[in-house]
Amino acid sequence: MTMVLLVAMTAVVPGKNVLLQAVNAEDVNLENPHDIKHEAKAPMATSGDNVYIVWWSNKTGNDEIMFRASTDNGKTFGDKINLSNSTERSVDAEIAAAGSSVYITWWEESENGTEETRKPVFRASTDNGETFGETFVITSNSTKADTN
Repeated sequence: MTMVLLVAMTAVVPGKNVLLQAVNAEDVNLENPHDIKHEAKAPMATSGDNVYIVWWSNKTGNDEIMFRASTDNGKTFGDKINLSNSTERSVDAEIAAAGSSVYITWWEESENGTEETRKPVFRASTDNGETFGETFVITSNSTKADTN
């Protein structure tokens, strides 16, 4: 039996409706408990006429942090950018914006034997999300991942 999952989220920006993201079964491996633990989300931030969306996707078989930006109040969006591009699992993204700056954080998860660890990661853009600076690991002290 094949399950198809489709979620569409709409955010209300003053005077506008913005379609945030559609997620389908290709992006979520329902047989992988990790994918079920990290529910599909698409956090967004706005600044002026700009709308920014970040999410994590497992379409390639490895969780990655994706980003898209709109400069016309969400009517159109630019190309998708892979912000994490990592061999580790990149999940639980958050986003904030102020002026022309966009700030994104997420967790990089990895397994070392039987222990799973998480590292907090940060990337920033100062040009409305057109380009991003280097990936910055916030701390070298990893935390044990919640396995519940």
